[in-house]
Amino acid sequence: MSSRGGRRGGNAKGGARRTENNRIHAYPLPLVLEPASDTLVGKCTANVLRLFGLSNGHISRPHLEGVLDPATHSVWIANSSDAMLLWRWGFFGKGNLSRSEPSWLTRQLNQRKAKAYGGMTAEEITAKRRAERRQFKVDRARAQAEAALEAEIAFASTGVVLKETSVVIPSAATWKPNKPGSSADALSALPGAATPMKEENEDGNGLEEELMDIEHLQLTLQEAFFLIWTMDCLSILEPTTYEYLSLPQIWRAFQVVHHPTLTLSSSLDAELTRIDNPFLINYVVFHHYRSLGWVIKGGIKFCVDYLLYKRGPVFSHAEFALVVCPVYEDPSDREMSPYDLQNVDPFSWSWLSTINRVNSQVQKTLVLIYVTIPAMSRLPPGTLLSPACLIHYSIREVIVRRFIPARMRD
Repeated sequence: MSSRGGRRGGNAKGGARRTENNRIHAYPLPLVLEPASDTLVGKCTANVLRLFGLSNGHISRPHLEGVLDPATHSVWIANSSDAMLLWRWGFFGKGNLSRSEPSWLTRQLNQRKAKAYGGMTAEEITAKRRAERRQFKVDRARAQAEAALEAEIAFASTGVVLKETSVVIPSAATWKPNKPGSSADALSALPGAATPMKEENEDGNGLEEELMDIEHLQLTLQEAFFLIWTMDCLSILEPTTYEYLSLPQIWRAFQVVHHPTLTLSSSLDAELTRIDNPFLINYVVFHHYRSLGWVIKGGIKFCVDYLLYKRGPVFSHAEFALVVCPVYEDPSDREMSPYDLQNVDPFSWSWLSTINRVNSQVQKTLVLIYVTIPAMSRLPPGTLLSPACLIHYSIREVIVRRFIPARMRD
């Protein structure tokens, strides 16, 4: 009976979490379909349009602002409410002080609350457990070395191989830190460990300092241009003058930041209008999958370019890992290119096997995305001056699966 009750409790907890996630992430994009008016005319119009499968509702979109940062190839969203809206409605961007969701302020408040009650946050508990595990490995290695030394001395003096030594080798089940504060000391010695927060102000009256949200959301250039061009809900400011950039200026600026020599103040010249600009190639891939309903995020953690989620990171793990492989339609375009694109040359089987094994271990399917770069000789003049050039690219997908003889005999 207890096991059944516990199982029901776990399902209820998981169900409540899913319900909360469904409520928070109710919209897959930062667009909201507003219903029709409640007036009699509005209702009659809605009923007539519904007969033809239409609706008289209108789309509402937020108006957000971001600042282009050429050094990091990203767009910064400083407003915390705008940052949370983009994350909750489409999982756009990443907090610069967080792993994904911009939650630095929430974590700091939880840490302060936990310290007030003498507890620890989940991150501190994890760090403490890792520090203790590291200390256990050190103690076990030291005990094994002492036991080996004792056996060598006994064999050298008596010629008898000892079956047991006086040194007790600790086990993970029974080992405990030597001192009560050893784990805490080890925790504070870890690189990047959080320092205790100041609990008193300068007057010493015991009042806690007010926390300010210093985190911002970082959008990749692909995410930012998708929000600008297709969603029309984001405006970009120039990093020095803080003036609004027009769509042609943004289109040019996002290409300039990838150029090895040009800057934002450079004039538009022939070197910039390259069909193999890294921004264009990556945006083709991002736009292709995002328009099909996938949530696409960076995949550097698994040695790939992108990860594909069905709904988002909070609902399930990524099912597919993407590696972008540019292919020149005209090989001569590569010889004149100022860019050194990755994965253009045929990669070795050892590299492919390594990447495939890494992703198969975490139950992700490896997909090679071959983006065909059109020949510049067949493009009409002025094609690259607008996003209309994206129709000239093509994408081919190749799924790579790891062959396991013990599991695939049938």
